[in-house]
Amino acid sequence: MHRRHLLLGVAALPLSFSAFAANVAEDFVSENIQAGFTILNDQGLSLGERRRRFAAFLLELTDLRRVALFLLGRYQAGATPVDLDAYIAAYKDYLMAVYQSYFARYSGETLRVTTSRERASDDYVVSTNLVGGGEPTQIDFRVRTDGAKPVLVDVAVAGVWLALAERDQFLAVLAQNNGDIKALTTHLRAIQTQ
Repeated sequence: MHRRHLLLGVAALPLSFSAFAANVAEDFVSENIQAGFTILNDQGLSLGERRRRFAAFLLELTDLRRVALFLLGRYQAGATPVDLDAYIAAYKDYLMAVYQSYFARYSGETLRVTTSRERASDDYVVSTNLVGGGEPTQIDFRVRTDGAKPVLVDVAVAGVWLALAERDQFLAVLAQNNGDIKALTTHLRAIQTQ
């Protein structure tokens, strides 16, 4: 009888851990993403200071290197460390501009976590609604929990995943330039000045 209870208890552990991990991902989104909106909506700061603080904030949340390398697909294998470092630096600046363009449009809104789902034991999608303006907008956050702390690896606005859309664009630039990472780096720098 005791053994049966022990086995049932062990069988329940993965479910309990999964629910705990989902809560960690949801808490990560609720606390940190709302903190980002607080920065963006702080009218006591100059536009330049809001952008600087928001960029620093996002860097703390995002596994930038993981995302940047994912976007290269198969072209990552042939790149030199120097070219990769230059590309990642350009991608960092590009990402800051993209995130700011998405979120700077919103003023006074808040995010409300609606649900989360487990993609893998350390990979969650946390769904939220942006509320407070017009119609609520669904924003999903892909959160990885396989490191020392949860990290953001992708964002979807109204069902469009940013990293997947970027990957298609980046791979097209790489394909047009014979897989030259330097060409992609130059492209990223050029579109930031437009």
